[in-house]
Amino acid sequence: MRSFIAIVTLGLAALIPVALRAAADPPAWAYAIPPPPPNPPPAAAAPDTSVKQLPGSTLTFTRQQISDGFGPADWFPSDHPPMPDIVAHGKRPDARACALCHYPNGKGRQENAGISGLPVSYFIQQMNDFRSGLRKSAESRKANTNAMITIAKALTPEEIAITAEYFGKMKWTPWIRVVETESVPQVESRGGIWIPIKGGQKEPIGARIIETPEDQERTEILRDPRSGFIAYVPVGSVKKGEALAKNPPSGKTEACAVCHGADLNGLGPVPGIAGRSPSYVVRQMYDMQAGARHGEWTELMKPVVAKLTNDDFVNIAAYVASLR
Repeated sequence: MRSFIAIVTLGLAALIPVALRAAADPPAWAYAIPPPPPNPPPAAAAPDTSVKQLPGSTLTFTRQQISDGFGPADWFPSDHPPMPDIVAHGKRPDARACALCHYPNGKGRQENAGISGLPVSYFIQQMNDFRSGLRKSAESRKANTNAMITIAKALTPEEIAITAEYFGKMKWTPWIRVVETESVPQVESRGGIWIPIKGGQKEPIGARIIETPEDQERTEILRDPRSGFIAYVPVGSVKKGEALAKNPPSGKTEACAVCHGADLNGLGPVPGIAGRSPSYVVRQMYDMQAGARHGEWTELMKPVVAKLTNDDFVNIAAYVASLR
């Protein structure tokens, strides 16, 4: 009964004007926007034509094959169902293969979304929101969000449905290791992924989450779909996030389980958020709060995130990411 009442309350709240945060100052740590290239740009390095291998895979690929936008490397074909052509190869000229950025298993990386295990109807709705202009990023420099808008517009409804069914068949499994710490490696953004700089220098974590690959080369260069991420979070943030997610102060927000299910692994058409990228989770909460995202489900979420602070974002995302 309480869940029903809460959902009705959220629905009514969505009709009430919500004061939205200005989109001029998104949390930089969640978006990981790379700096602009130098002017003039450095001379291009000679292409790496060497053959690459991964532990556990019998296959070999060159760098060009690994990053081919219309047929990227599939290191472990037995890890997933047979890929539809639209997932494996995309559709020229505007729709790159889904497997390039999100991997054949749908795990994704820090700069984008983990899409395996999403409800089919939710997946389709989000693609339609990209197509219709209802889903954007509050950070205009988030290049892959703009790329997704282009890709979604290039796909037919049938191709979107095929893709949704494929990724929806795969359950989400652990991919992110949460570590509470007071200091983190100094990092730089490469294509939206935080990579530790050479030298091993550290700095205070502050009110941030620093998400970075477990193995830099296997993620950044080889696009290994079995090599996940570490999320460094402030000491105590997981416990604070649990309290806020389960029993928020009256008027602050709603318990996450009301819509996302008791274990936060999803409820009906509502997506699971347990164990997902904390950077992605924060980006979506901020985008909704700033008014960059609209659409059917976003209107229910706006009053939920309206009063959350940056510290709240950090704590909730740390807790959610720590769940299995």
